[in-house]
Amino acid sequence: MPGKARQAFSRGRSTAVDDELHARLKAYEGRPAAVAGTGRDPVNAPMIRHWCEATGDRNPAYTGPGAIAPPTMLQAWIMGGLSGHERRAQAYDELLSLLDEAGCTSVVATDCEQEYLRPLRPGDEVAFDTVIESVSQRKTTRLGTGYFVTTRTDVRVGEEPVGTHRFRILKYAPRARASSGRASSGPAPNKYVPGEHVPDEHAPTGREEKAPGRQEAPRRPRPVVNRDNAGFWEGVRRHRLLVQRCTACDTLRFPWLPGCNACGSPEWDTVEAGGEGTVFSYVVMHHPSFPAFSPPYAIGLIELAEGVRIISNVVDVPYDKVRIGMPVELEFRSYGDEDGELVLPVFRPRAGEAAA
Repeated sequence: MPGKARQAFSRGRSTAVDDELHARLKAYEGRPAAVAGTGRDPVNAPMIRHWCEATGDRNPAYTGPGAIAPPTMLQAWIMGGLSGHERRAQAYDELLSLLDEAGCTSVVATDCEQEYLRPLRPGDEVAFDTVIESVSQRKTTRLGTGYFVTTRTDVRVGEEPVGTHRFRILKYAPRARASSGRASSGPAPNKYVPGEHVPDEHAPTGREEKAPGRQEAPRRPRPVVNRDNAGFWEGVRRHRLLVQRCTACDTLRFPWLPGCNACGSPEWDTVEAGGEGTVFSYVVMHHPSFPAFSPPYAIGLIELAEGVRIISNVVDVPYDKVRIGMPVELEFRSYGDEDGELVLPVFRPRAGEAAA
């Protein structure tokens, strides 16, 4: 068989297999993923307070005798914890197993959508049902090739609907890495969001030629860049830490959001953070270990001088020397691997603090 005909036959056979698999996956749409689930705890003031402290949300509606829960906590009240949900349906496990058998053994959460029908208040006991809403056609992404699976969770208190939570994951087969000396068929290493600046041929790529006998550095996880936060990551690439500012009420906010959490206005601009802050809280990561990191290491919740907080690594100081209230300053660090250069904001002790 001539080469082109053989390739066309191979593609046709692959397409037929994909179509057959997709038809089997689509049959799960509308089937339950969780039935008659209940929240592990009633809506309660301590969790609301912790949430607001962690996010820096000072909305007075979330405190006092008539307090309501922040709407974005909807998922918090229905999460199963480390032990998972007891009411998970067999159909969902079958769907995931079918994808595993097809080679889509990796998973990443991609996004969620929420709709709020009425506020939740302390004492409310939530219940929910989850269905498999959709399974996409086979998609090729930078991570690999696979299928997007969307579930819809309808949340209620008693018989009254209070909200809807859609959650989307990508079940995929990781793309093969290009071997040394061979070109990759994957996307260009420096392109990660539409419209982002693409370096010219003389710009550094963060990639080095592998010397004989030298091991490649483990790949560092990439941030999830979407339409709501692309401007932040573009600023980081340019070594600028940008904070959103509501143009209606001048409230600063971080992380980036499509609307103001104080007045609800969708209009905003940005201010550049000066880079000074203090450690508001921190954790020391011991387990699990990841190839690109060397535990133990400190992850800090940094309160910037501008008043907003950001989660980042605390570097250039032993993990057991990090303390709450420690003055820190911003540094941009570049990490290069086979996927190109990655710039991240980290924080180091302010001058004179490391030895304190």
